[in-house]
Amino acid sequence: MRLFAAVLPPAPALEELAAEVAQLKKLPAADRLRWTGRDSWHYTLAFYGEVPDDLVPELHERLARAARRRDPYALRIAGGGRFSDRVVWAGADGDRPAMRMLADAASAAARRTGISMDEQHRPYTPHLTLARNRVPDLDLRPYASALKDFAGVSWTVDALSLVCSHPPVAGVAGKQPRYETVGTWPLGH
Repeated sequence: MRLFAAVLPPAPALEELAAEVAQLKKLPAADRLRWTGRDSWHYTLAFYGEVPDDLVPELHERLARAARRRDPYALRIAGGGRFSDRVVWAGADGDRPAMRMLADAASAAARRTGISMDEQHRPYTPHLTLARNRVPDLDLRPYASALKDFAGVSWTVDALSLVCSHPPVAGVAGKQPRYETVGTWPLGH
């Protein structure tokens, strides 16, 4: 199974972001981007890749333990940016240190389960991927700039989720990965 740990925003937050994305899609050349949909928006905490089936039960146990050890925290979808000229994303505002600690705990749970994790230490940037660019000459700065002042409703992150990623069917243009939540654990319980 292709798995990752994530925080899933609630419906009201996703609705606000969907309205903002509708405005982004009115910008010049927006039709040249591959937009993600609200059913795929999540904050990845730790990406595990392909996990052998025999390791999944222990990963569940360790993620449950990690969730119990973390308190719920406030978060909202806010701001945005770009990764080079490849990805447009929406950011996060609120208790980002708590988000970082939850991400670290999700990574540690995988390592203790025996899942090999990328050990490169780069700053954790909580983000929701909104669009991907496959066109070399398309400048994504206007999209990032348009997101700069976006601030959605605040909510309490109260769960850690394990999500299975089903890749799109090869050769079918415009298809997106499909995500299935395969486990959810409340924080602080």
